[in-house]
Amino acid sequence: MILNVEKEEIIEGLQTAAAIIPPKTGAAYLRSIWLKVENNKLGILSTDSSIEFIGNYSANISEEGLIGVQGKAFVELLKKLPNGTLSFKAKGENSVLIIEQGRKKYKLPTQESSWFQNFSEFYEENAVEWSADFLQELIDRISFCISDDESSEGVSCFLLKPKGEGKIEACGLNGHQFALQSFLNDALHDILPANGILIQKKYLNELKKWLANKSDIQVSILEKRIFLRSMDKKESMSLPLADFSFPDYTNFLGRIYATDISNLIINRPEVIDALGRLSIFNNENNRCTYFDLTNSDLVLSCTGQDVGSATEMLDMQYQGDIKKIAFPTRNLIDIFGHFNSEKLTMIFTGTEGCCGIKGENDQDYVVIIMPMKIVEETFYNEEEVDS
Repeated sequence: MILNVEKEEIIEGLQTAAAIIPPKTGAAYLRSIWLKVENNKLGILSTDSSIEFIGNYSANISEEGLIGVQGKAFVELLKKLPNGTLSFKAKGENSVLIIEQGRKKYKLPTQESSWFQNFSEFYEENAVEWSADFLQELIDRISFCISDDESSEGVSCFLLKPKGEGKIEACGLNGHQFALQSFLNDALHDILPANGILIQKKYLNELKKWLANKSDIQVSILEKRIFLRSMDKKESMSLPLADFSFPDYTNFLGRIYATDISNLIINRPEVIDALGRLSIFNNENNRCTYFDLTNSDLVLSCTGQDVGSATEMLDMQYQGDIKKIAFPTRNLIDIFGHFNSEKLTMIFTGTEGCCGIKGENDQDYVVIIMPMKIVEETFYNEEEVDS
């Protein structure tokens, strides 16, 4: 293998490849970045046995070949080199990779090509175009409500499910929070299976990072994998689809559209600021903020043992019968931060029933959170009893 390539042509792809491979554990071929030189292209491939990344870049090829190099060290070296032409040379089996740039020369051990396992090529048959920006925002709006516990099966996954007339629902659930974003996309709707697809949360971060510098992408779906490719066809990533069942969310989602609900309209920036201050008074034993709805103003309060107490009053618009309700402070701050609207509506179904949150300018987006049980504290004074 002999070639010349510009560092700036490949460095972003190399960083994506390096982020996927396991740092220390796993088989040697998994810790390797594979350089595949053929058809006047330098192919950069990496996998952790689940995510697969393939990048194909322009290079001046003198001799084709296939080798694996220790991924982390290889990429760290190239990151520290200046932009410009790099020369790669490797001869025969059990060789070393010689990297040269000007008067600089480095030698890295390589993996034999016999260790290489074929990657899943992009599935062209049902490919459709999709906005990378929209998918990135979709992941951000849903993933914070997905469980981190991989043993929880479907609850640890991001769901994309087709509904009627080109509508798609993206969902995430972790047991006490749920997020749903509905959107229209006829082309994507047509290639999704009827029960939707599930992508485990642990894969979403690398996908988001890869999407960051792209405007549009191509997407295709097989029974066990989803494929994503840049529009210039230089880079592609594929992820496994989980074979789990996602909980039926229609029942608790339907509760927030019932007639016996209470509606609280709040100013999102004001409430986020207030909750940030009140969170100072939270501790392990009391993580919540109380919403007192008995007066014309919204009263937010919390008390922390050995910390003190805090109360703030804010403007509100309220219709309902619930007088007091409590939520975990940090969770509310996180949820409100995923909305864009200045005005939010909190839909209460009961003091211990699910609460829906919607924004006036956040079309077809809803987050559900479970309130915390309010336990009234009773204090006793020791009194002297006459015998």
